[in-house]
Amino acid sequence: MNAIFNIIAKILSLVFYPLFVPTYGIALFCYVWSVQAIQPVPLVWTAIAVTGTLVFTCVLPISAIWIMMQRGKVKDMQIADSRERTMPYVYTLCGFAFWSYLMVAVLKAPIYLGLVCIGATVAIGIVMLVNKYWKISAHLTGIGGFFGGLMSYFLGVGNVPSWGTLSLCLIVSLLLMCSRVYLKAHTSAQVCAGWLLGLACTFLPYYFVFYAG
Repeated sequence: MNAIFNIIAKILSLVFYPLFVPTYGIALFCYVWSVQAIQPVPLVWTAIAVTGTLVFTCVLPISAIWIMMQRGKVKDMQIADSRERTMPYVYTLCGFAFWSYLMVAVLKAPIYLGLVCIGATVAIGIVMLVNKYWKISAHLTGIGGFFGGLMSYFLGVGNVPSWGTLSLCLIVSLLLMCSRVYLKAHTSAQVCAGWLLGLACTFLPYYFVFYAG
């Protein structure tokens, strides 16, 4: 049974690897935007948004980590040793900064989406700084940011999220929390702090802008 739990925990950790989550989010946004016919979404815009997100927030940071692995700077893609995480975070932060510029300045994304991108970039910077003193969970920062981005979307378009949508996101978050703790990658406090950080950075900015206006 422990072997099964271990496999499930590793699969969840892989599927929701922090650098995959932004691409999931942008792809979901483009799909929902089109299905709900909120406004026409040009295919070119969607292609650039999804591809740009994949390249800047996933391919480039992972390539940097892979090169560091080849040079013996980090031991594995999960970067279990917090002392090895600083430089990978620097490369990731740069990638996220370019991504935010692409979405906000080049593609002129809606304000709620632009703030989510900027918030996610800020979250990476905070995780990088906190990591020097405490191994906060990047996995949960990612999934918490996804949840916050989803809430920003609903707030931005004036829709009320369904209980099913919220419940699914919370269940995934809880399963990922349990997985990271089960694998002894983080403590309960570290996963909870990561989730709350991601949520705060991607949801609160638009929330305050919305009510300030």
